[in-house]
Amino acid sequence: MESTLNSELLASMLKSRRGKMGLRDTAAEIGGISSATLSRVEQGNLPDVETFIRLCNWLGVSTETFITGEKIEAADISEKEKIVFQLRSSRELDTDTINAMVHMVDMAFTKSKRDAQ
Repeated sequence: MESTLNSELLASMLKSRRGKMGLRDTAAEIGGISSATLSRVEQGNLPDVETFIRLCNWLGVSTETFITGEKIEAADISEKEKIVFQLRSSRELDTDTINAMVHMVDMAFTKSKRDAQ
């Protein structure tokens, strides 16, 4: 079975984690990558291995999260990440609508987390 990198999921999770933070600030926070590289990855381009590992570390997820063609446990990806991925993958919604909906999802999960405490 051939394995590939799910660049759409990676891009979605990066955009979600970055939020309103600028590309330069985010790249500096990640360390060892340029804002141009981060932009290319967010547009769905494949990063080199070292950059990919840095991005996974910054996201706090295993590299296997983005590998398709291998058995990946659904528990490796949170419910929130799945919803955000679906929203960011939409070809019917405009960017402003997607961002507003992602913000609503963030608020809902934050509230749920607070209520559980």
